[in-house]
Amino acid sequence: MEEAEEARAAAREAVADIEPDGLRAVIDDHVASSSMLPGVLTMLSARVVDGAVDDHAVTRRAAGVQLIYDGLRVTRALVDAEPWADTDDDDPEDDLDILAADVLVARGFRLLARTESAEQAVETVRAFGREQTDQHADREPTDRGLEANVFELAAIAGGSAAGSEAPMALRQYLVGLADNHGEPPLAAAGDALPEGVEDVMARVGSLQSEDPVGTPSVGDH
Repeated sequence: MEEAEEARAAAREAVADIEPDGLRAVIDDHVASSSMLPGVLTMLSARVVDGAVDDHAVTRRAAGVQLIYDGLRVTRALVDAEPWADTDDDDPEDDLDILAADVLVARGFRLLARTESAEQAVETVRAFGREQTDQHADREPTDRGLEANVFELAAIAGGSAAGSEAPMALRQYLVGLADNHGEPPLAAAGDALPEGVEDVMARVGSLQSEDPVGTPSVGDH
C-alpha cells in the first residue's frame, strides 16, 4: 500500500538523527515492524477533506501520529510483560526499549506541535496513562482504548491539515474502525482497512459549510 510506505518512510526519517546508533537501531526496528494504519488514516483524512493540501505537511503529520502510536504501543507491551520484574536478569535491551518508547512519543509530539492536533496528541497520551492505571488497579477503564484515541488523533491531524477543523463525523467513523479492529496488534494497513474505505471517509468527511478553508498551520513548515 503506497500510503503505508510513505508513512513509514516519513516516520523513519523523523528519527534518523537519534544517537547513539544502538538506540536508533532499536527505534527503527519498532517503526519497521509496526502497522502503519495510524499514519495511513492520517493521510487519507487529509485527502478526503481537502485533497489540495501540501504533501509534505501531511506526511509530517502522518509520521507524528504514527510515532506517538508506536511509542505508546511499545510502552503497553512493556507494561504487560514487566521485563523489570526479573531482578536477576539485567537486560540492556529492555532498558533500550523503554527509552525508545519515550523518544518515539517525543518525536511524534515535535511533529504535531503548533498544529490543530497538538492538544489532542497530549490528551491521547494522558488517556493512555489513565487507562493503564485503571487496568493495573483492576478497575474498569473509563477511557477509550489506545487505538480508538490514536485513530481520532489521525482524523484531527489529517482532516485539519488545510487549516480547517476536522469534521466530527470523520472522527467518529475512525473511532468506529478502531472499535472494530479487535485485539492488538493492528494488522497491516492494506489488510485492516475495509474495501472502499476512502469513499466512505470522503462522504462522512465532507465539509458541511461553504466557508473558505484556512491556511496550513505554522507547525507544518
